[in-house]
This record gives sequence, C-alpha cells and structure tokens, in this order.
Amino acid sequence: MVGMSGWGQVRFGKRTMSFTPKQGQYLAFIYYYTKIHGQAPAEADMEKFFRVSPPTVHQMVLTLERARLISRIPGVARIPSEERRTLAK
Repeated sequence: MVGMSGWGQVRFGKRTMSFTPKQGQYLAFIYYYTKIHGQAPAEADMEKFFRVSPPTVHQMVLTLERARLISRIPGVARIPSEERRTLAK
C-alpha cells in the first residue's frame, strides 16, 4: 500500500514496515521473480532488469536486509538466469 507521502507500508502482525517507492520496486521484482522461477533472483538479474550498476543493486539489497524487508541465506549463491539456461543444456 502506498501512502500520500510516496512511501509504501506493509504490515507483519502488529508491526508496520515502511519503504520507499524504489525499495517497493525491488521488493516487487524479488517477490514475482521468486514466484515465477522458484528461487530468489541473483543480483545480476536485478542489475539487468533495473539497468543499474552492480554496486547500486548490492547497496539496495543491503538496505532492504537492514530494514528487515528481506533476508539472505549466508553461503547460498544465486546463478543469473542466463547462466542457468546455459548450464541446463
């Protein structure tokens, strides 16, 4: 839900969490990518989709993690979708 200030909010139980419109775009991408592909996107997938640099995506991932909007699993690497298709052949 996006409020009049441009910030979105999501409610988890009694806790309400806010995020910026740009953070909301990344959250939506992560959510739908995971729903379609069965695993979270690699940072390279987000770089390609948003047309931004690797440091930009990495900083957003760290920001979302600090805000407890996402969590990462240590030691689990993600292979970009293009490389997954190549490996599957």
